[in-house]
Amino acid sequence: MALSVGQQFRYWGIGFVALMLVFYFLGSALTPFLVGAGLAYILDPMADRLEKWGASRAAATGIITFLALIAFLLVVLILVPFIADQAQSLAKAAPGIVETFRLWLVERFPDAIQEGTAFNDAIMQIQAKVQESGLALLNTVLTSTLKLFDFVILVVVSPVVAFYLLLDWDNMVAKIDSWVPRDHIETVRELARQMDTAMAAFMRGQITVMGFLGTFYAAGLMLIGLEFGAFVGLFAGLISFIPYVGSIVGGALALGLAIFQFWGEWHWIAAVAAVFAAGQFIEGNILTPKLVGSSVGLHPVWLMFALSAFGVMFGFFGLLIAVPAAAAIGVLARFALREYLDGRLYTGLKGKAPPKPKSDAP
Repeated sequence: MALSVGQQFRYWGIGFVALMLVFYFLGSALTPFLVGAGLAYILDPMADRLEKWGASRAAATGIITFLALIAFLLVVLILVPFIADQAQSLAKAAPGIVETFRLWLVERFPDAIQEGTAFNDAIMQIQAKVQESGLALLNTVLTSTLKLFDFVILVVVSPVVAFYLLLDWDNMVAKIDSWVPRDHIETVRELARQMDTAMAAFMRGQITVMGFLGTFYAAGLMLIGLEFGAFVGLFAGLISFIPYVGSIVGGALALGLAIFQFWGEWHWIAAVAAVFAAGQFIEGNILTPKLVGSSVGLHPVWLMFALSAFGVMFGFFGLLIAVPAAAAIGVLARFALREYLDGRLYTGLKGKAPPKPKSDAP
């Protein structure tokens, strides 16, 4: 005998609560596995393409793993030391930048910066604090980050998880499909297709956008001659998955450094601003519409909440999975809303439901 709607809702609700409890209590322990699953998901189309060209699944997985390992080694051997050196140099230069700012204020606003004033005391305290703890703060942040995410386990476990999931991805999807209740198989498959479209649009498209922006900003600022321009540009590109934050934080930091370095040479300061303006134009009008598109369909407020919630649950890598996860949740939320508007709980026993409002919000 088929289960009633209330019984089905009860069972699915219990399962959902149990899943959320697992995520909550395991927390960061799941991070390597989530990262590995994300890598396998991103690389699966490449494996499918190699299979169409005649390679076996095992051969395709081996080729992709080899190429990914080469890329990882290049990043570790070339990019990571370069970024670390730039970050350390910026930390060392921070006290001098603050002192330059203080002298500039003394020259142009002598009354406000006189000795004994509250503003002058604040500037001196900031300078002393930066000078005493600039490098120590950097080292503390790096050390805490490594401990927080258990970096060694992440680097070792995630690629192994990704390898095995990629090798058996199609069989795993087919097995999960075989577990879906037959009464709801078409609905579940349609929801899965919508979630795949939404998540793929972000995960594959946004990674390309991040890589382009990081390279574009770093190259542009280096060509201008901005000190620490490569670090600022790469940093702005890497955090561009958070709407508006990458451009605002990176642009403000780059302009601040440009003002101290190129004071009086306004054309160079304008050039720094032009690099970020050009990057935002290319991202907003070319890259994001073509690579990401509108299929993610997330309201900015919902997106910010997702970033905050997943960041609390999983730390930095929670931020990485927040948008695709929120896109998937948005698909389910829109489906639930449609069902509610078509159901008796909304329409009651009289008449028909009014026209459904159109909305992009999940």
